[in-house]
Amino acid sequence: MTMSSAIISRESFAEAVKLSFCRLTFRYQARNPVMFVVFIGAILTLMLCIYNISNPSAEPTWFIGAISFWLWFTVIFANFAEAVAEGRGRAQAASLKKARRDIMAKKIVDIKKRNVFRSVAASELRLNDLVVVEAGDFIPGDGQVMEGIASVDESAITGESAPVIRESGGDRDAVTGGTRVLSDWLVIRITSNPGESFLDKMIALVEGAKRQKTPNEIALGILLAAMTIIFLLATATLLPFSLYSVEKAGQGTAVSITVLIALLVCLAPTTIGGLLSAIGIAGMSRLIKANVIATSGRAVEAAGDVNILLLDKTGTITHGNRQAVGFFPADGVTMFQLAEAAELSSLADETPEGKSIVALAHSKYNVQPKEMQGLGATFIKFSAETRVSGVTFGDRQILKGAGDAIAKHVKSLGSSVPDSLNKQVETIARQGGTPLMVAEGAKVFGVIQLKDIVKGGIKQRLAELRAMGIKSVMVTGDNPLTAAAIASEAGVDDFLAEATPEAKLKYIRKMQEGGELVAMVGDGTNDAPALAQADVAVAMNTGTQAAKEAGNMVDLDSNPTKLIEIVEIGKQLLMTRGSLTTFSIANDIAKYFAIIPAAFVSTYPMMKVLNIMGLASPLSAILSAVIFNALIIVFLIPLALKGVKYRPIGASRLLRYNIFVYGLGGVIVPFIGIKIIDVMLQFMGIV
Repeated sequence: MTMSSAIISRESFAEAVKLSFCRLTFRYQARNPVMFVVFIGAILTLMLCIYNISNPSAEPTWFIGAISFWLWFTVIFANFAEAVAEGRGRAQAASLKKARRDIMAKKIVDIKKRNVFRSVAASELRLNDLVVVEAGDFIPGDGQVMEGIASVDESAITGESAPVIRESGGDRDAVTGGTRVLSDWLVIRITSNPGESFLDKMIALVEGAKRQKTPNEIALGILLAAMTIIFLLATATLLPFSLYSVEKAGQGTAVSITVLIALLVCLAPTTIGGLLSAIGIAGMSRLIKANVIATSGRAVEAAGDVNILLLDKTGTITHGNRQAVGFFPADGVTMFQLAEAAELSSLADETPEGKSIVALAHSKYNVQPKEMQGLGATFIKFSAETRVSGVTFGDRQILKGAGDAIAKHVKSLGSSVPDSLNKQVETIARQGGTPLMVAEGAKVFGVIQLKDIVKGGIKQRLAELRAMGIKSVMVTGDNPLTAAAIASEAGVDDFLAEATPEAKLKYIRKMQEGGELVAMVGDGTNDAPALAQADVAVAMNTGTQAAKEAGNMVDLDSNPTKLIEIVEIGKQLLMTRGSLTTFSIANDIAKYFAIIPAAFVSTYPMMKVLNIMGLASPLSAILSAVIFNALIIVFLIPLALKGVKYRPIGASRLLRYNIFVYGLGGVIVPFIGIKIIDVMLQFMGIV
């Protein structure tokens, strides 16, 4: 497999090669101080080579030319690494651009009549315009659903084939331009001007046009620049020192400009300097591949440093809908009688809880399915006032509902709830479940246990977070008793019960005041204050516009558990940068033993003892080190783009691992690589 096929497509590879040469300008190279020094060195050695052709010196022209060639190679491949990373982003942006088309919109003329509209181009729509979108129509711009309910195909944006429901008056009222309505109709208020839509912002971010360097990246850049300046000053002093030494010793030759440039380039942290931008861009790219758009590079890195993770219970830790898991009959009532009564009371209940009661009665207790039409029944819908629902047919009335509501009902008929059932209700509540009572007339048949079903694998994922030193906190509106039971089953470290928007905000601020970095996921308007406060705030794409504007990331899949994956990607970005920095700095040790003895051995013969690699000659040693310095960037490009393997371990263990693998590897690999190149140069008769 070639590099081009392994990393990017053939077209993107060709574009990256073109950009590698187009970026050989002073203005562009000055953005990276480390590579700028290499760039200047390449120019100087090229000029020296040309000058040496007509004015030969003691230094062979071929040697100066070879050094110049490999310095240009180093600069070009540093450009190439960055261009490849950007090319992957542009490829992702191209797929998003397919969703942006010249859509005709049905702009409502009379706000009181949705069927009175005129056709206009989507580009003519402005903020707060109202449009009607019917089955088969594309949504012309980002907006908020004001009327209607419809099924919407968002596959062009999210890549998911399953349609989603959008409706007015809830947390599912945000729509994205370029998506298509599959059924029914919607009246939408446009929430962005042309060129400012969410899709436009995504494309700009993916293409990297607005990518800002993160604080850690800036800090590392300053460190690398400082190290380069130190090496530059140290190298500059070697020329007068060498001239003085030759004069004093009366033997040898002074170190040449070519050798000093080679020494500076090899000792400066050129490996990480050449890959730094590519690592940052690739981190954003990996996040986009996970269908998450980060509006800030700072947020991606902050995800890697997060140590408090707020997870919503419903939909994140649990499946989101309570399910019936058991029936508990009263004394004198058989299990089958309770199951049948529970099924009858739930036949018209279209909620997930009601459907689960019917399913449990059929699957576990052999209650035969019934046709509602054949019962001749009148169904009683649930209301907030009575808090019961059920069915009436003939002289029978079966109700199900909250324990206190059923107790009130049977009391009005001169009966009461048995003590055994009251104890069962308390037991279910203590276990974190929701008890519902079933009664026929004045007789209570028993209790149904509803339970939040914890998602499979969530306990293992939370354990991985704990191993990384991240504390998980479940946020729920449930009472403390129920919250404690779910928290225990899911394996979270802590929980925040009866969580109001104010309580979430207060908790996040308290953690941040203690020096913690907090991540949170949300989708509703009530989550917006906490999202705005959190260091890493992931808003669901299906959520409200307020939530998306408050967050610094948007999950296009609207999968709340994606927050865990985001943390892993953030940590992988930091691990990659740290690992390659360690490797780059460790490289200098081997290069030191290759170049320093070669540069001064003619003046100080005793420095031969430092030639521990047994390199053939001073020229071979210097050229081998420069070639290795260039080639190592090429070999590390795939690692910079893919990232080092993610390991869910704590910071101290991770540091020890990096020092052992990349630090020790950074010392050993150059010794082997430089020696192999030296042998090859001898074999080819170059030196």
